[in-house]
Amino acid sequence: MIVYKTEEEIEFMRASAKVLAQAHGEVAGMIREGITTRELDQRAEEFIRDHGGSPSFKGYNGFEYSLCISPNSVVVHGFPSDYTLKSGDIVSVDCGVLLNGYHADSAYTYPIGEVAPEVLQLLEETKKSLYLGIEQAVAGNRMGDVSFAIQNHVEKQGYGVVRELVGHGIGKKLHERPEVPNYGKRGSGLKLQTGLTLAIEPMVNLGTKSVIQEKDGWTIRTKDLKPSAHFEHTVVVRKDKAEILTSFEYIEKALQ
Repeated sequence: MIVYKTEEEIEFMRASAKVLAQAHGEVAGMIREGITTRELDQRAEEFIRDHGGSPSFKGYNGFEYSLCISPNSVVVHGFPSDYTLKSGDIVSVDCGVLLNGYHADSAYTYPIGEVAPEVLQLLEETKKSLYLGIEQAVAGNRMGDVSFAIQNHVEKQGYGVVRELVGHGIGKKLHERPEVPNYGKRGSGLKLQTGLTLAIEPMVNLGTKSVIQEKDGWTIRTKDLKPSAHFEHTVVVRKDKAEILTSFEYIEKALQ
């Protein structure tokens, strides 16, 4: 069942999204060569709990961490660990916050130190595809319009769009209906209505679109081991323009 949110419910989600955006900013301020991904996870959990929320991912289907931290060829669902970030890496940080009974979800991919130009371009184009998808998340459009906008942009750059993983509805549950594929046909799929809240999250590979799941049952990696980028916002479908509840403002301020 698809749940359309009332303005009161969206206000709760806006509050969880604000804590989430600030938590991302806190983590962004720590990201540098020499830090372990486990340290980032620990700080994110402290920050979220200090601000009255709880990490959406921790305990979800047995996941043990507050962040999914996915370096280089890891697409999503990477475990925080003793891995130390080094120059030339990229790392995707995916975080969710539950506050007042409602979730928000967002992700950002960071370059560490000196990163190859073609990889920096992957990050830039993946983030651009997120906003192109969001532009289509307006009442009266179809889900396929969102999906096509993402796919069309990134495939023009020669990148691979992951098929096995998709965005999703979000609200009282972290994952609600409908699914939000990052590939599709214009004019197809669900007709979007005001009050639908979505986590739109293109996952884009520098090389092949094919991915594999590691033996831990979580970690998704590119089959050709080339880098992958992931950007995500939680949005509300509105009449004329989608409202973005989450924000990269704190991240980008920390990176200046």
